[in-house]
Amino acid sequence: MHRIIVFLGPSLELDTAKTILPADYRPPAKRGDLLRAVGDGAAIIGLIDGVFHQESAVAHREILAAIKKGVRVVGSSSMGALRAAEMDTLGMIGIGDVYRMYKSGELVSDDEVALVFDPETGCSLSEPLVNIRFTLREAERLGIIAPRDHKTLLAAAQSVFYPQRTYGRIVSSAGMAIDQETRERFLAWVKLHAVDQKRNDAVAALEHIRELDHNLEQ
Repeated sequence: MHRIIVFLGPSLELDTAKTILPADYRPPAKRGDLLRAVGDGAAIIGLIDGVFHQESAVAHREILAAIKKGVRVVGSSSMGALRAAEMDTLGMIGIGDVYRMYKSGELVSDDEVALVFDPETGCSLSEPLVNIRFTLREAERLGIIAPRDHKTLLAAAQSVFYPQRTYGRIVSSAGMAIDQETRERFLAWVKLHAVDQKRNDAVAALEHIRELDHNLEQ
């Protein structure tokens, strides 16, 4: 097996990640971490989570430097999806719906995937906007909310600063534009059925890396 280093945080719980792909798992990447991974002998780097506002983010030039050294760099879910959409023409591999949405221009801001998380446990403390988008689409598809409620709740989510985005806060922000019955139905439904697209994409990325490593060994 080739040396695989994956930068992972709140997008996917570590125990699950390890069952999908044995790898050297490291915390969300900050500037310089990919160059250190290359120096540590990585043949494949999975960039899933990275810092946004707390410290300097992963630089484009360090991704390009890794690619030029023959390292396969796979991006997904969060910072990885954002960077892959910007650098797939230079050799970075993008995986998942979040990556495709950035690539198509449907998503533009890093605010879409930003969240706050507990540094001790890695658990998310807020909801990323991109997950909210997928959740609202599913809620409308199932008749939990009407199309007009979908638009109102999305606008409310966009108006809330990213560290404070929770479904309760979003519904509260929407106020009386959503009737009480709909608010209660949606909040009850979302407790069990919220869509975590970042997690889905992280799983897909690890499965892709596993297959990529298998092909490299042949």
